[in-house]
Amino acid sequence: MNFEHLSLEPRILAGVQEAGYTTPTPIQQQAIPLVLQNRDVLGLAQTGTGKTAAFMLPILNRLLTGRLGQVRALIIAPTRELAEQIHQTAVTLGKKTRIRSVAIYGGVSKERQVWALRRGAEIVVACPGRLLDHLGDGSIDLSHVEVLVLDEADRMMDMGFLPDIRRILKQVPAQRQTLFFSATMPDEIRTLANEILVDPATVQVGMIAPVETVSHALYPITEGLKSRLLFALLPQIETQRVLVFTRTKRRARNLARDLEAQGYNVAALQGNMAQNRRLEAINGFRNGAYDILVATDIAARGIDVSEISHVINFDMPDTVDAYTHRIGRTGRAERSGEAFTFMLPADEAIVRDIERLLSTRIDRRQLPGFDYAGFVPNVQPASNPAGRDSGQARRAQVQSGHHREHGGNGQQVSRENGARRPAQPVSQPRAGGAAPAPRRRSRRPRYSPPAG
Repeated sequence: MNFEHLSLEPRILAGVQEAGYTTPTPIQQQAIPLVLQNRDVLGLAQTGTGKTAAFMLPILNRLLTGRLGQVRALIIAPTRELAEQIHQTAVTLGKKTRIRSVAIYGGVSKERQVWALRRGAEIVVACPGRLLDHLGDGSIDLSHVEVLVLDEADRMMDMGFLPDIRRILKQVPAQRQTLFFSATMPDEIRTLANEILVDPATVQVGMIAPVETVSHALYPITEGLKSRLLFALLPQIETQRVLVFTRTKRRARNLARDLEAQGYNVAALQGNMAQNRRLEAINGFRNGAYDILVATDIAARGIDVSEISHVINFDMPDTVDAYTHRIGRTGRAERSGEAFTFMLPADEAIVRDIERLLSTRIDRRQLPGFDYAGFVPNVQPASNPAGRDSGQARRAQVQSGHHREHGGNGQQVSRENGARRPAQPVSQPRAGGAAPAPRRRSRRPRYSPPAG
């Protein structure tokens, strides 16, 4: 099936072609016809499955007819990053139309958003808090909304937005089409869905386990050796973009600083940053200005960068769901990716939960040549799980590559022409935890992304 078979208008198909989309993903194949039929839809899908386009394309198609200049589609998202991503998708896919989109979220000028609304927009993508601010000021009118989308509903519930959502629901017409998307379906989410959806069609894609295009590995380590392990690991893996997750804002900031001192083009992304700095970090990561993004879980959803080859959990996530959303940043759109997790001895319980989700034991790896300072990692390998042959082959390739890339004698092999060059030692942070001062202009990581 291709997009021409989905009954989309020529102007929408032109936007699809310009965006570089070729074949619809499974959720797009299932959801788009249902949305075009004006059905309410309950979508159960992991991040990275293409669900944004699954609702945006039929919404744009619908808005081609009818009055312009008033808010006819409202999309509610839990984070600024996700709201901005959805807005950009609307702009890209609607480029051949006159349909306008406005993103509304906190941390940026409210006046500019008011100005954009006054100019007229058919699509509003909003975070709940700032949307309620505009409603309170009377700067937005939701009485003409025809389509309401709740995206990442489970995340909004986790963030405490349920009361805000209920207040917003009172401001939109009862006669509307509602699209409800969630990666997980706990009881409270199902209750909300039952309240706001009318005879919904259910679309479910990939809810059993994280995407099959991602391979997984654990690196047993102690807390004090994590930074050294990361510095030693990065030069030994062939990467494109790398997303590193930490548990705290302070650690994200400090780790990014230390990686910059190691010579990497790196940015931090954490909640204390001003919105313009957060956007600069995300956009720089997307366009290649930064090769590494160090983030808290604020980036677990809403970062759509297809070139992410590796997700590294510097800190173990708190829940299995958080693990799923983190590693969903790689292996997107059926590309392959790898998820590495630094595992402390105290993490065994959550690792067992993750392995139950994956239905397999995850590889425990030891980095060759790394000084574990007396710590003995448990490195029992995983058995070959059904349906993951390609992932296992990639893991085997990476593991054997640890030795080959260093030529067995402390030399690195240049991937460009096969010539050997001396390995560059990895320096460590200064004693007492103080890291070297960041360089004004950092060099790129030692290996350039592979061609193609």
